[in-house]
Amino acid sequence: MKKIEAIIRKSKFSEVKEALHDVGVNFFSYWDVTGLGNEKVGKVYRGVSFSTNDIQRRQLSIIVNDDFEQITIETLLKTASTGEVGDGKVFVTDVLETYRIRTGEKGGETLK
Repeated sequence: MKKIEAIIRKSKFSEVKEALHDVGVNFFSYWDVTGLGNEKVGKVYRGVSFSTNDIQRRQLSIIVNDDFEQITIETLLKTASTGEVGDGKVFVTDVLETYRIRTGEKGGETLK
């Protein structure tokens, strides 16, 4: 099993969510995050330009069986991309075990 974490633009979230559902990834967690990166965000307030390094993004946490790893990553890369600096990152780590709290069962079947 793999844990795939993605940090994406908020504006791409709906498209990414729909694409993940289309390929069979029906459960994941997400939250809004603020970070620093290479993208420079400029703001104009009352005619005065200023720059901020705080970048608003959405972070997704997806646990999948090994056979869904590649399709999940490909879907994220394809749908979250705008081709501009600041599109985000994808991180993949191993998951040693999962448990379903309700029944106590464990393993990859708990993801279905």
